[in-house]
Amino acid sequence: MHSFFRDKRIVVTGGAGFLGSHVVTALRARGCPHITVPRSADFDLRDVAAIDDLLSTARPDVVIHLAAVVGGIGANQENPGRYFYDNLIMGVQLMEQCRRHGVGKFIATGTVCSYPKHTPAPFREEDLWTGYPEETNAPYGLAKKMLIVQADAYRRQYGFNAVSLLPVNLYGPRDNFDLRTSHVIPALIHRCLQAAQNGDETITCWGDGTPTREFLYVEDAAEAIALAAEHYNEPAPVNIGSGREISIADLAAMVVRLTGFPGHIVWDTSKPNGQPRRCLDTTKAQQLFGFTAHTPLEDGLRRTIDWYRAR
Repeated sequence: MHSFFRDKRIVVTGGAGFLGSHVVTALRARGCPHITVPRSADFDLRDVAAIDDLLSTARPDVVIHLAAVVGGIGANQENPGRYFYDNLIMGVQLMEQCRRHGVGKFIATGTVCSYPKHTPAPFREEDLWTGYPEETNAPYGLAKKMLIVQADAYRRQYGFNAVSLLPVNLYGPRDNFDLRTSHVIPALIHRCLQAAQNGDETITCWGDGTPTREFLYVEDAAEAIALAAEHYNEPAPVNIGSGREISIADLAAMVVRLTGFPGHIVWDTSKPNGQPRRCLDTTKAQQLFGFTAHTPLEDGLRRTIDWYRAR
């Protein structure tokens, strides 16, 4: 039992989704007795009246904002307006109404996509404002980035306790495996297992495989958010990641091996690579609230593949 959570009422937006469901599990493990998970059908966070109704009903001490409209490179290219507007308006209005309702703490969970395209790796939080994000997901990254600005402004003017976390690419059980909207790991797993089932000799991947990415197992991410909810109360955004980098080509080879797909990969270089490198400096998360990722990538991939097979 963690004394901080013992009497807290917590709202987790997006709590029925991929990351959110794991955060709810982590909070329950800490003894949190009052968790509200608003469903979009009941509380549309793009609607101020719906937000007001949610906060009046749940009366939260803490709001963890995880609700987002997300997708891979293709989905971002097809929906730049929607990804900008929905993510921006949900976060901005929710934080404002939380301030008005006297919510004690607001946790804004952003994205590694907010970093400039050519940020030196590993990305440090101080590098957030040195350039424009990678073009394929800039509208989404900038929408989430504005919550960092809002959190800082509200803290300075109103004394509102809003903190900002910047998770790297997540993966794990309960992820989105729909090829139209999924991120790279679930897409690779889906393609490999489907190709093996169909007897295909190849799978096709976007780009040339040279970009690097960092991945964080979803249960580790949930642990980080729970730790920040309990211990972190400062304005500076904090990276949440594993601190380990891998090329997309090496990642794809690992997924091919772990899924048992007997064929090979064809790289479609007419498709975009996305940001050249993504790797976070995770020093502050360890120093400020004691978070260190524990799940090696291969172990996490095995668990994710096993979960998807069972589905």
